[in-house]
Amino acid sequence: MRNHPSRAFTLIELLVVIAVIAVLIALLLPAVQAAREAARRMQCVNNLKQIGLAAHNYESTNGVLPPQMVLTFTNTGTVGWKSTWGASSRTMPYLEQAALYNAINYTNKVSDASNATAVASQINTFLCPSEVNPQAFVSTNASTGVTSTYGVSNYGWNVGVWYTFGGYALRTPTAGAVGSNMSRTFASFTDGLSNSLLMSEVKTYTPAYHDCNGVPNGAPTGPGAYPDVATVLASVYAAPSAGCKVATAPSGMPGGGHTHWSNGNSFHDGFTTALPPNTRSPLGTVAPDGDMSSEDEDDGGPTYGAITSRSYHSGGVNALFGDGSVKFIKNSISWQTWRALGTVSGGEITSADGF
Repeated sequence: MRNHPSRAFTLIELLVVIAVIAVLIALLLPAVQAAREAARRMQCVNNLKQIGLAAHNYESTNGVLPPQMVLTFTNTGTVGWKSTWGASSRTMPYLEQAALYNAINYTNKVSDASNATAVASQINTFLCPSEVNPQAFVSTNASTGVTSTYGVSNYGWNVGVWYTFGGYALRTPTAGAVGSNMSRTFASFTDGLSNSLLMSEVKTYTPAYHDCNGVPNGAPTGPGAYPDVATVLASVYAAPSAGCKVATAPSGMPGGGHTHWSNGNSFHDGFTTALPPNTRSPLGTVAPDGDMSSEDEDDGGPTYGAITSRSYHSGGVNALFGDGSVKFIKNSISWQTWRALGTVSGGEITSADGF
């Protein structure tokens, strides 16, 4: 019986097989990536729900929501004393972080050496799995040589629409859920807890221009008198040339905003609804996610700002409402509706199908 040699693949057949495999991989990879992103977004939602539960437990225990920071003023209107700790730090006991909370010295500033261990802690609940820069913020003081480490955060508290802190002379209460020198009750959310934002997502290492004394900062008469989107964007664009400070970041990082979960200044622990989610900055390639705030809250205010909610989720951001629910807010939401959700007692009428 004659033996026939086995027939090998021809080059064309091999190329066809490779092409088929490549097509299958091309079809499968987006599905796998979508599934992974869905899981990350679900974890992000869970983080916000945990923080929302902590906020409700805080309010139930203390009768009010946590303040963003606490300041006292002298008779001349200058800041006499300040505790720069933000609202996030005050929820620690209700996030199973009692030991960390007990290690905080609220009498001293966030930057004080006595608080170095506490501020360096990275709280997993404060990180969205989709964040591409979750690493801690590390900086070295050029004059002293002292290196400091700070944990970062992907969630900011709703500190208002535009005007966030009245300071000494203009004690206008914030339209938002929390604010400096202010502690709200949930009963004061007259727009309804389900129609009022409590927190929303932000990106770590956001380019932030702050302490912008060169930008006009007159106090508005009410939420309806806040500037339109174009005017807000113009203020962001003017910020770099308006004598602002820049929230510096380590080499290779875009910026230093939202890099200190412990710090109660709005560009670190808050957001405003002046601009809809993921609005691109007019600063273009210099700072496409750029934020701006006027005189810092811990410097005495008055403070207003465009601290925009942003995320790496496609099409929008996750947002926590006062009733503890978490909703996905699309980038396409109208700025009027977004601002209405940013006030807790503005009297606006919002419909669920608007967001």
